[in-house]
Amino acid sequence: MPLFEVETENHIVITWAEDGDAASAVVSDAYPQEHVMRLTKRPRDTWVISKSALGIAGKMNPCHTARDCLSKAEGDKVHAIRLYMHETGSDLEQARKAIESNMVMGW
Repeated sequence: MPLFEVETENHIVITWAEDGDAASAVVSDAYPQEHVMRLTKRPRDTWVISKSALGIAGKMNPCHTARDCLSKAEGDKVHAIRLYMHETGSDLEQARKAIESNMVMGW
């Protein structure tokens, strides 16, 4: 089954679907108020996201640090961001990206 990248105003959804219409339907079901701005059939069946594009690349492993901060904060995003800033010396934007990206991954 092909892999599709579907972009709306607020989301980029990566999904397997039989065709473009089916991929659009997945997004419409999940986000009925948003319309599809771009739909791309990916050339391969995998998807890679660069950590540097998310602003979380570096010498430390921010995933473990961010997940530890989320655990200490018991899922409180704002508190986790503050902890991450304190532990890594990151600025607010870097800390927000690290914490939010790990929240999406299901810490």
